Amino acid sequence: MTLAHAWALRWPERRLLLLCALAIGLGFAMVLGSGYAEGRSFQTLDLLPLLLYVGSLLAMHLTLVAARFQGDQILLGTLAFLAGFGLLAQSRMGTLDPSDPANPGLYLFPAGIVLMLTVCLALMRGRYERLAAGQWLWAGLSLTLVAAILLLGQRYRGAVYGAGLITPTELLKVTVVLFLASFIDRHAKRLGNWGKGFPRPPVRDLLPLAGFWLALAGLLLAQRDLGMFVILNVTLLVMLHVGTGRAAYPVLGGLLATGGGYLILEFFSHGQRRIEAWLHPFQDPTGNSWQILQGLSGLYSGGLWGEGFGEGHPEYTPIAQSDFIYSVIGEELGFIGCVLLVLFFLVFFSRGLGIADQTRSGFGKLVSVGLISVLATQTFLNLGGVTKFIPLTGITLPFISHGGSSLITGLVSLGLILAISEGTPAGARKDKAKAAPSQTRAEPRPRQTPRRVTRGTSGEL
Repeated sequence: MTLAHAWALRWPERRLLLLCALAIGLGFAMVLGSGYAEGRSFQTLDLLPLLLYVGSLLAMHLTLVAARFQGDQILLGTLAFLAGFGLLAQSRMGTLDPSDPANPGLYLFPAGIVLMLTVCLALMRGRYERLAAGQWLWAGLSLTLVAAILLLGQRYRGAVYGAGLITPTELLKVTVVLFLASFIDRHAKRLGNWGKGFPRPPVRDLLPLAGFWLALAGLLLAQRDLGMFVILNVTLLVMLHVGTGRAAYPVLGGLLATGGGYLILEFFSHGQRRIEAWLHPFQDPTGNSWQILQGLSGLYSGGLWGEGFGEGHPEYTPIAQSDFIYSVIGEELGFIGCVLLVLFFLVFFSRGLGIADQTRSGFGKLVSVGLISVLATQTFLNLGGVTKFIPLTGITLPFISHGGSSLITGLVSLGLILAISEGTPAGARKDKAKAAPSQTRAEPRPRQTPRRVTRGTSGEL
């Protein structure tokens, strides 16, 4: 494929990225305008987040064109909007201070794009299949990571973090998925054999997976990372169902989760307080329920159209830039803005599942389903907690909330999904196309000796 052909093929992506850049640029103009109306002077550095965003999109597009990448394009356009919306929200709340060019938060998105492209280019053309060989390597890396944070980290607000309050355990969203995809794909037939008659799980074949999972769950519960615990368990059940075709796995897992969740809450006061604040928020309105009530107040005050970008009061909501950023969006952009954001998430998840459905690799299919399940569950936990649909879990909103570890992990996951979206390598497609005619060409008929026509006694031919 020539460079000109690659440039022409990616015109839908180019148009989507341009529309995203214009929309996010308009949002930055609104935020800067509201600040100017309040008496804040305009400085050239205020445009730095927008310039970094547009430059990252341009570099991403040109790199993919130069690499002759043939993967999904709509997924990248959806990411551009979600990530740009997150940068816009963070700039509005002051977490990305452009007056300090050394602020590391300004460069998280460009750094994430570089990592995403690195993963995508390194694993495209079917090279992602090599990751399946490191099955127990991914398992060991996952356990080591959680154990190291538990031993060396610092406890803050009920959980354990790394230096600078970063969360290296976010990488579990990738390493655990890679382990599960490799294990389930390799043992799919035996894991799907539930016997005849009364269904029963293949306990012997599940023992290695169960041993790893019990160790991982124990470490996560010791770290009090209930959000990650829920995300990974949901992902496990989804991947088992997709990999084996057995709906009994989610059913059995749901029953075990009900009983296990009750026991966990009996021993973890941190979870008990969140359940109590969820069920009875007005019993402690200035204590454990303060964050929930303030978030709901922000959503309610936004109404249908919101108070306008830059016109809200996110300072009244604790940790608004992270866990409760959806409340700020509802206050300033209203119900319409919240619905628009949810629609973009749904498009993102549907494209990811579409990639999983179209890939012919069992391992690639499971990896795509697993990574999308992680992001979808994380989104549901955040939105459900902010709107009081479910108890709070302390989970960030993917690509939107402030948090470097979450953003970097999400972009790395997307790089892997994009590599899978290319499908079969171009060389393999050409070889198959060349072989197809020879396989379907009819065998030549044997040469027949012409029959001599003679006239019989009856006079008939």
